[in-house]
Amino acid sequence: MKAIERVQIARDKNRPKVTDYINNVFSDFFEQKGDLLGKEDASIYGGIALFHGRPVTVLGHRKGNDVTENVTCNFGMPGPEGYRKALRIMRQAEKFGRPIITFVDTPGAYPGVEAEMYGISQAISGNLAAMSSLKVPVITIVTGEGSSGGALGIAVANRVYMLENAVYSVLSPEGFASILWHDSARRDEAADAMKLTAQDLWNFGVIDGIIPERGLYLRVSNVIEAALKELEGMTGEELAQARFEKFRNFDEAYLRSASAARMEKI
Repeated sequence: MKAIERVQIARDKNRPKVTDYINNVFSDFFEQKGDLLGKEDASIYGGIALFHGRPVTVLGHRKGNDVTENVTCNFGMPGPEGYRKALRIMRQAEKFGRPIITFVDTPGAYPGVEAEMYGISQAISGNLAAMSSLKVPVITIVTGEGSSGGALGIAVANRVYMLENAVYSVLSPEGFASILWHDSARRDEAADAMKLTAQDLWNFGVIDGIIPERGLYLRVSNVIEAALKELEGMTGEELAQARFEKFRNFDEAYLRSASAARMEKI
């Protein structure tokens, strides 16, 4: 399958949303709203839930299921209030020792003037720094589009997984083609060059696993369960240090060595 076909599948409006994962993988969900600074951003959906009987914090980007919800959720593009809400929820999880599970599905953070005025870059960068030092397990699953800092703002995790038809990149293929060639029509070519598919990122060592989409919710549940068993044996300091080093090592040399090692196994 071509990379651009994966992009189209990742954007399909009928793909499961964060609300579907919460309803099918978790129980007793209690939504938390607001950034405590004056505004609720519906494009970030999160709260407390039970996972196999243990309390966890779960959150993710929300696009909505119809036109009305799409508009309310700004088509899954959070503003600064959304990232501040996410951080508030994650800070509370750390305070009470709850693991954090995040679901990524966004075309990117909202790029409007108002978002810039109220500090979108500061909000995202603050999340990156804060998530690097959280002393509870953090697990991220990229379920659809994972674009730009808008995705990374809730994705600094100990374990990062992607669905087989998800994509994860610094920007959209259209944006890449516009910047590089001044021609967004070359998006197919851009998608190939960007190496944004789950298989590409697995080969590079950027993600920790690919989740097949047949029997989706059971597979997602099993992946979370296995990751929690592994991570819950680590101290808070070990979790934070391991997460910090994981992302600091995403340099060119690391990617080359990881790719070479995996190709040898194939």
